Amino acid sequence: MYIITLEGREEEGAYSVTNEVGEQVLYMFEDEDDALRFAMMLEEDRDYPPMHVIEVDDDAILTACIENSYEYNIFSQHEFVIPPEEDGNDFI
Repeated sequence: MYIITLEGREEEGAYSVTNEVGEQVLYMFEDEDDALRFAMMLEEDRDYPPMHVIEVDDDAILTACIENSYEYNIFSQHEFVIPPEEDGNDFI
C-alpha cells in the first residue's frame, strides 16, 4: 500500500481530502505507479510542493486508521484518480 506525503516532511502526515460531511479521508493506493501519477498531478495541476510516495504496511496503516477513527479510501491498481478541485485537501 502507498500513501502520499510532503517531501522532507513525511512524519507530519499523509495526503487526505475532506469528504461531503467534513471528515478527512486518507488516500491509499495499491499500486505505486498510480500513487506517483496522483502525486505528480497534485504538484503540476494543483501547485503543491514536492510530494513523496512511500510504501506502508497494509495491516499497520489499516489498523492505525481504525484505531484513530480515520476514514480512508483504497484505490485499486490502475484505478484512475484525479485530485478533487475543491479546497479541503490536507494531511492527516
